[in-house]
Amino acid sequence: MTTSSRALADLFDTFERDAFRLETLNDYSRSGNIDAYRAFLAGSPQPEDYNAAWIDELRSHTEMGKRVHRVHVLSRPLTEYLRFELGWGYRKNMSGGEEFAILDITDQPNPLEGVPDFWIFDSAHVAVMHYDSSGGYEGAEILPAERATDFARFRDTALAHAQPFTEWWATHGS
Repeated sequence: MTTSSRALADLFDTFERDAFRLETLNDYSRSGNIDAYRAFLAGSPQPEDYNAAWIDELRSHTEMGKRVHRVHVLSRPLTEYLRFELGWGYRKNMSGGEEFAILDITDQPNPLEGVPDFWIFDSAHVAVMHYDSSGGYEGAEILPAERATDFARFRDTALAHAQPFTEWWATHGS
């Protein structure tokens, strides 16, 4: 079911216009920089070089006019992990040109109920992200091209219902 991380990396290396990510989980703490998350929880300041490799990759895309953006579906109150991801991750990644929006379902139904986390590249290539129950990344499943239309529709729904991150964070961030 899942493919190698190389297949997902290849999609990042070859997309031409647009890479979009839908995030639906409240906790990815076992999927990324666990040490940074622990430092956040301990109240340590954010390291200057936090997410440096991702920022470099983002810049390599955005400086060529490519768009990298995401929507996170969430509800308040924020989990500790979401406070970390939004406060440290999103705010830092914006410096590389990544765009963020929040689909806050605290007071409304989720228009994407049951839709999995995914990346879609150029509206043509989809990678569904798989996680275990504790937020550990299990791999990406590259879907057949004919499934891209469905995921482009999910992307469009997310964008239509989401609020730009900076506006949302100004009201609800900490």
